[in-house]
Amino acid sequence: MSQRASIQSSPGERLRKLLPPAPLAEQEIVDRLLAQLHVVKLEQGSFVFHAGDSCDAFLILLSGSVRVQLTAASGREVTLYRIGSGGSCILTTSCLLSSDHYPAEAVAETELEAAAIPVAAFQDALERSAWFRRFVFDGFSMRLTSVIQKFEQLAFTSIDVRLAAVLLAHEHAAAQTITHQDIAVELGTAREVVSRHLKRFEQQGWIRLGRGKVQILDRGRLLAIAGPSLCD
Repeated sequence: MSQRASIQSSPGERLRKLLPPAPLAEQEIVDRLLAQLHVVKLEQGSFVFHAGDSCDAFLILLSGSVRVQLTAASGREVTLYRIGSGGSCILTTSCLLSSDHYPAEAVAETELEAAAIPVAAFQDALERSAWFRRFVFDGFSMRLTSVIQKFEQLAFTSIDVRLAAVLLAHEHAAAQTITHQDIAVELGTAREVVSRHLKRFEQQGWIRLGRGKVQILDRGRLLAIAGPSLCD
């Protein structure tokens, strides 16, 4: 966890509201787990973890948004997935189970708060509670599916289709601020490639480009291009 994190007292009840209900037979285990967590606060743009960091806690997001991304030696970045309120990170789960280091990095897209459960408490609850195991592995399965879908898109879906889907997904934000580099990270391609395709979209009259802005002019055409990819 970044040194810029600040720690507050445990908000067990706040986290409890985000988790699925636990059976009465396991309530004591759940209470003990919640009593051991602490809150981590990060500012927008801060790193939650870097590639190569050791994993010292199981994190559940209380508020805000986290982007998990992979950075190649060339500096090119690709977004793997995002985590919202109540979500956990597949890489954190994997590292805790394997005692390995993080293979990628995570960035706070907004100000955020996360519940950090110490390794020992995580392992104890995982061994003793079927409810907690189900929560952890359901989250692991969901994230793994999204990562596989991401790489299927990178391998088999054209840039035009993925670009149209990203523009539509960020339609309201795009009218404010979104850079070519931001889009390149989403698509897992080079900024120059994004700029070339955006320019062609503009020439077709589908969008209007500004400084750090992309305004959609023909939403219907972008929907037609994106097609089923919007369902991913």
